[in-house]
Amino acid sequence: MKNTLDQDRNELYALGDELFIHPQLGYKEFTNKKILTEYFESHGLRVTDLGFRTAFKVSVGSGSPRIGLIAELDAIPTLGHPFANKDDYAAHSCGHSTQCAIMAYTLVKLKDIVKKGTVTLYFTPAEEFTDIAFRKQLIRKGEIRYIGGKVNMQAAGQFDEEDLLIHLHTMGQSDYHFSLNSALSGFVYKEITFKGKATHAAVAPDKGINALNAFVLFDNALNMLRETFREEDFIRIHGILSTGGQTVNSIPEKTVYECYVRSMNEKALRETAARVDNAAKCCAKAIGASVSIRTTPGYLPMHQNRAINDIIRKNMLKYCKPEEIHDGEISMAAGDIGDLSLFKPTVQFGYSGFAGNCHGKDLCIVDKQRAYLEPAKIVYDTVKYLLDHEDYVNKIKQDFTPAMTKEEYLAYLG
Repeated sequence: MKNTLDQDRNELYALGDELFIHPQLGYKEFTNKKILTEYFESHGLRVTDLGFRTAFKVSVGSGSPRIGLIAELDAIPTLGHPFANKDDYAAHSCGHSTQCAIMAYTLVKLKDIVKKGTVTLYFTPAEEFTDIAFRKQLIRKGEIRYIGGKVNMQAAGQFDEEDLLIHLHTMGQSDYHFSLNSALSGFVYKEITFKGKATHAAVAPDKGINALNAFVLFDNALNMLRETFREEDFIRIHGILSTGGQTVNSIPEKTVYECYVRSMNEKALRETAARVDNAAKCCAKAIGASVSIRTTPGYLPMHQNRAINDIIRKNMLKYCKPEEIHDGEISMAAGDIGDLSLFKPTVQFGYSGFAGNCHGKDLCIVDKQRAYLEPAKIVYDTVKYLLDHEDYVNKIKQDFTPAMTKEEYLAYLG
């Protein structure tokens, strides 16, 4: 069957090229969904719609073991990218289109050899945490509950039947051939609004309450907190002052600080987010201002399953030397695959074949064999091994302990 993957490689490349030039933002990926639906139907496979506007799945086989594959549909706003959407500058500058092509092609090739077990490919919307105003409109309309696509799907129980989950993601331009066992951080998004009292800045500053000063005090408190962060938790707090005041001639009545709080440790993430809130409240109170804090859950840290990655590594070594695999990278990036990894044995491996920076206007595919064909073969061989070794899958399941209960997760999401 490897020869079939090789012989039909132009089909894979053509599908990837078509997806790459039709980027759309999260929950708007209707064009890529149509392209993929037509591709599956041309191979006799039925698409099952999963709601949340664009989510869908395709399955082959039946019974156990049950292997879940993940591919992300969305693009990200990228000014200046040659294939950016003219409406909202969406571009596949994070390489999600290649994931979709790889996984779709692999599932088609698996169709004829799956004799025992089930392989289900989930196409998930809206991994990029962007276009927030539009997504909040969808929440108000009841079309989605949460910002991230996989978060909605996880909360709805759409991955519950799977024994394990396999995902992959481009590394962008890299000195490595592949990456394995990479850690991803989790984060929450905060909008912190300080309110004071406006007066004439020159004539009567004593009659005002300076909201900007409340923020400055808070910003210094954040800096003082940073020395208390444990290195192993990889905590980051970064943000922008999106509103500094209303006019130079008045004491600022309102300032708005938007930030992410990140960590590799979900407990440390929750604790740090609470400390940020406490600092904001105390600093506002110190000068007589008030503060309101809106927290939106982002994504939780990614925990890789090493038993699955042991099989993936063996398959990677068919195409590279051991030193060409970046093993155990600590990345402060985040993805909603992290939420899935709390509940199921999950992996995300990285692949090369690109030039330029992820999320940059210069990201492009320069080696189609690396960017498409080799990852497809790795997924194919890994899935085949797992289907043929149900005892190995059962051992993975037995050794896995969920990091949260479903009830705790839903309470965290709010």
